Order: sequence, then C-alpha cells, then structure tokens
Amino acid sequence: MSYVPATVVKEVDARCFFEGAERCMEYLREGRMWFGTSMLLPGEEGALDPGHPSSVEVFYCCQGQIVVLDERSSFELQAGDALIIPEGDPHTLRNVGQEPALVVWAGAPGG
Repeated sequence: MSYVPATVVKEVDARCFFEGAERCMEYLREGRMWFGTSMLLPGEEGALDPGHPSSVEVFYCCQGQIVVLDERSSFELQAGDALIIPEGDPHTLRNVGQEPALVVWAGAPGG
C-alpha cells in the first residue's frame, strides 16, 4: 500500500458553485467519494439535485433547520441530525429556520 499524505483543503481552495440559492463548497471529489457543504439563508431553497444513480449521499445539519424534500417525503433536520439519501433519489434543500443553515454532505462511491 502506498503512502498518501494528509491534505488540508482551505475554504478559499474549495470549488464554489450554486444550486439555486444554495451556496455549495466542494472540498473533495474523487473515485471513492465526494465531500462538501451547503449554506442557505432563511427561507431559501436550493435547486433540485437529480440524485446520484450509483451513490449514497449523507447530509449532516451543522447549523440551523432545513427540510430535505424528495419525490415522496420531506425530512426536517436540525443541528446534529443526519439524513441518508439512497441511490438515484432526487432531492432539494430548504431552510425553514430563522438563521443561516449549514449542511455538510458526502457521497460514495464518488466520481
């Protein structure tokens, strides 16, 4: 097994993109997984993520209160809650709280 050193990714070096009003920061995307964050201001909603056909995604709410909507259900998360999104499940994030919401997300396998 070859040695791969630990790597720090500064926020300034992360890839920033928007999905609707959702500000996304992607810190890692590679064959095994992806990892990033989403920030939504109160009342804002992100664009529809069509889902990942061969990857499971996890959302962890670090701050605030969000609702994750899929085609069948809605899931309310507060700081400290996590949600596992199955393969291929389209979803949208909405901030339903009174403060900015910060969500950490990761998925595997990556690509």
